[in-house]
Amino acid sequence: MNEIKLALSDDILMKIEKPARYIGNEYNSVVKDKSKINVRFAMCFPDVYEIGMSHLGIQILYDMFNSMEDVWCERVYSPCLDLDKIMREEKIPLFALESQDPVKDFDFMGITIQYEMCYTNILQMLDLAQFPLLASERGEEHPIVIGGGPCTYNPEPLADFFDIFYIGEGETRYEDLISVYKECKSQKLGREEFLRRAARIPGMYVPRFYDVFYNEDNTIKAFLPNEKGIPMSITKEVEMDVTNTYYPMKPVVPYIKVTQDRVVLEIQRGCIRGCRFCQAGQLYRPVRERDVETLKRYALEMLKNTGHEEISLSSLSSSDYSKLPELIDFLIDECGKKHINISLPSLRIDAFSLDVMSKVQDVKKSSLTFAPEAGSQRLRNVINKGLTEEVILKGSALAFEGGWTRVKLYFMLGLPTETEEDIRGIAELSNKIAATFFDVVPKEKRVNGKVQIVTSTSFFVPKPFTPFQWAPQCTKEQFLEKAYQTKKAITEQLNQKSIKYNWHEADVSVLEGVLARGDRRLSKVLLKVYEKGCFYDAWSEYFHNDKWMEAFEECGIDPDFYTVRERSLDEIFPWDFINAGVTKEFLQREWLKAQREEISENCKKKCQGCGAARFGGGICFEERDASYEAEN
Repeated sequence: MNEIKLALSDDILMKIEKPARYIGNEYNSVVKDKSKINVRFAMCFPDVYEIGMSHLGIQILYDMFNSMEDVWCERVYSPCLDLDKIMREEKIPLFALESQDPVKDFDFMGITIQYEMCYTNILQMLDLAQFPLLASERGEEHPIVIGGGPCTYNPEPLADFFDIFYIGEGETRYEDLISVYKECKSQKLGREEFLRRAARIPGMYVPRFYDVFYNEDNTIKAFLPNEKGIPMSITKEVEMDVTNTYYPMKPVVPYIKVTQDRVVLEIQRGCIRGCRFCQAGQLYRPVRERDVETLKRYALEMLKNTGHEEISLSSLSSSDYSKLPELIDFLIDECGKKHINISLPSLRIDAFSLDVMSKVQDVKKSSLTFAPEAGSQRLRNVINKGLTEEVILKGSALAFEGGWTRVKLYFMLGLPTETEEDIRGIAELSNKIAATFFDVVPKEKRVNGKVQIVTSTSFFVPKPFTPFQWAPQCTKEQFLEKAYQTKKAITEQLNQKSIKYNWHEADVSVLEGVLARGDRRLSKVLLKVYEKGCFYDAWSEYFHNDKWMEAFEECGIDPDFYTVRERSLDEIFPWDFINAGVTKEFLQREWLKAQREEISENCKKKCQGCGAARFGGGICFEERDASYEAEN
């Protein structure tokens, strides 16, 4: 085995915050003999170590790549500002944790793209890696830069910086891609020929082989391949057998506390609910469940292999997993013996969930989370949120009777068709929940005599592949006015002292909206704003909206074009070349139903014909459960 020499000197490590982010050698990290390796893959996360180490997708791919005998996958995270400065001054190239070798010496630089506001961090990583930011300027000596993750469902704002985008779930096609790469490498066919062959592999989008043509009004006229044999559209990759695919039995254990310092058990993919604002709920269709016996085995093995003292169930809607009661009983029994905590996000607040939570949580310390998303029933129908006020208040009453005294409520401002009455409804619902506490909990049983309701609003950002992809987005001024109206309405409530109100930053939401539905002309804006020193834009203390606005102006691009206008039903979108399973016709139907305030039943009750059945499995081929209630 090769001896590992740290990329950073002791002097540098002593100067920077949390040096353990950069030294590698964590428990369960994979070190291989370089002499036996044919392909080196740098798995990059464009944010700090603590956030990247908590990401399940990277753990799965890390496990998958390293199970290939002649492939070595290593991890790379964005250096924080203190180290970034030193690396630029000392000309230290971006390096991977396991070998401490420069990323520029690798075959692939894989970047997971989770959030629009991390786009400038991608440029930071490319820059620190010491090779050209633009894909068109890279030569044979540079790694192939490949992007994956949810933001690749509209990769166009980043098109100039990537060689390939992998569209869909990573378990299915990487072996094919690596095989083509090795073939091209052994025959010395060169970068261009490899990319040409890669573009013919299902799920691979290679931007250089496509041209975009625009109308006079700046909308897209046509999006076409520029070479023969390049596919017109790209269908997302889906792992249909989620039980028997890769899963990290030995996840890397970090040296320092990370965002989610626990074993993560993914119980299913997809969601039956069909909320019209939710991109993940559309992208990860169809719903596919993992076998419960397999999950039990995974849980015990991962806890044994990591020493973690907490396990979390991962899913878009854990309550909808059909074997949840059986899995929970098993975990309570096993984890209770070992004093392991169980974390249960994404539960719907009902009698079963509250019973479970009372068994696994310290009631006095925990808070409950509801996500009504909208303040009125009318608007909840518009967004297809299958949650009534009656269910919310009933759940609150059960929670308060069970000993909870703190409730977090999540809403969105700026949803399509929203009125002042809907906004006021946020305050009124918060007040009703507080009043429920005083109704159901006798004075002598009230801890500290009060309840705390934390009401938070984020600003609605329309996303690709949702029914709201046609919707206009609010301006910064409109968002702030809505937040002011919400705050004012809360101060007018009888139980206002029990309600705390938080809201999101409007600048960031507008910019997120620009990048979410942007086209490839935005690549020059990203380049310009990065040259102005912007990265870590997802962190409010480092976000400079004025520099972004300057960059738009200098590039002659109006951000309002991507946000405030309503799209016509026949407009060609920058992401229309991607087949995500859900059809544009289905999304249009849902958009029109939203405007009529009509709801669509969840997948377990009735198939809505979204198109995901084309993948040949999952819930699409299960028998409908007529007794399955929408509020379950």
